[in-house]
Amino acid sequence: MNEMTHLALKFYLDEYADSVLYAQLSKWEKDEKIKSEFMRLSNIESKHARFWYEFLAKRNIRAPRKKVKRMTVFSVKLLRKLLGPGAIASLLEMGENSAIQKYFKFLTEYSKEMNEKEMEELRRLILDELEHERFFREEERRFHIENTRDLVLGMNDGLVEILGAVTGLSAVYPNSPQLVGISGLIVGVAGALSMAIGTFISVRSQRQVNEAIKDRMEVLFKVSPERVKEELVLKLTDGGVPEEIGEKTAEELAQKGDAVMKLLIPETEENEFRSALYTGLAYLLGVAFPVAPYFLASNSLVALPFSIFLAGSALAIVATLISLLSGISISKKVGEMVSTGLGAAFLSYLFGRLMEAVFHVSAL
Repeated sequence: MNEMTHLALKFYLDEYADSVLYAQLSKWEKDEKIKSEFMRLSNIESKHARFWYEFLAKRNIRAPRKKVKRMTVFSVKLLRKLLGPGAIASLLEMGENSAIQKYFKFLTEYSKEMNEKEMEELRRLILDELEHERFFREEERRFHIENTRDLVLGMNDGLVEILGAVTGLSAVYPNSPQLVGISGLIVGVAGALSMAIGTFISVRSQRQVNEAIKDRMEVLFKVSPERVKEELVLKLTDGGVPEEIGEKTAEELAQKGDAVMKLLIPETEENEFRSALYTGLAYLLGVAFPVAPYFLASNSLVALPFSIFLAGSALAIVATLISLLSGISISKKVGEMVSTGLGAAFLSYLFGRLMEAVFHVSAL
């Protein structure tokens, strides 16, 4: 089996698995609009799988029927219950975007080894995947998926930062596990407040900037429509549009103020209060994993491996769920998240030992 057919086989298996996954999502979904959309996507992915099956059959390769892993189905169901359909939409969009890039690369690299009909079918597949991505983007806006990202980032920061803190403190206070745990909680609460406030200020500032630009544009439309046209021409030509076409387009757009403002000024749909709350609470949830063992163990060095294990497991579970749904390699994503988290903890432990040696504070 050469590289081209090896990729085609992988595409077939992925498309078949996706068709089953979307069918399962349709069964669980109560919202009729989303339910019917997932079923439609399942049928389209089944059609895509059939294309790759026939593509392989013409090259005398029989594709096996793939069984969808129970872990994948369980992960989808779990995330659907915990985070809602928006989280699923966000993660599946990552997978659709990956498929678009892979199919386009396949089309450009192996065009000489495909007939015209196969190339046309593959172009249709790419258009279907682009349509899927648009649907998921719409669902993200509907379900405030930006808050799911706040959850993931907040929890990851809480896990990594507090694991590093308690690991370093374990080297300084090996015989005072509760002191390490309390210190970790204090740092965790401070970190959660800092993250929440930072998110609040960031989202609000972006909203205020956009509102200020919008106010300026409204004044400009009323005072000097010609100046608006000049700015539109400048933006279009900077983007690579020929000047003649840019001027003609700008002249037509300048007469439609609301449409132009939507084009030039991105709408900020995030709510700063909700984003801050999600980020802060997720950070505190991340804090719980590395801190809990210090309130149960008699010695900090006894609690340390359990702390590392819990934090590492939480990071691995999050990475695995993301990988299963988005098409990213599980081992790569888990390795990336766990190694960075535990690496930070190891460096923090070394720093704690250094502080203990320099200041002799372990007896305190």
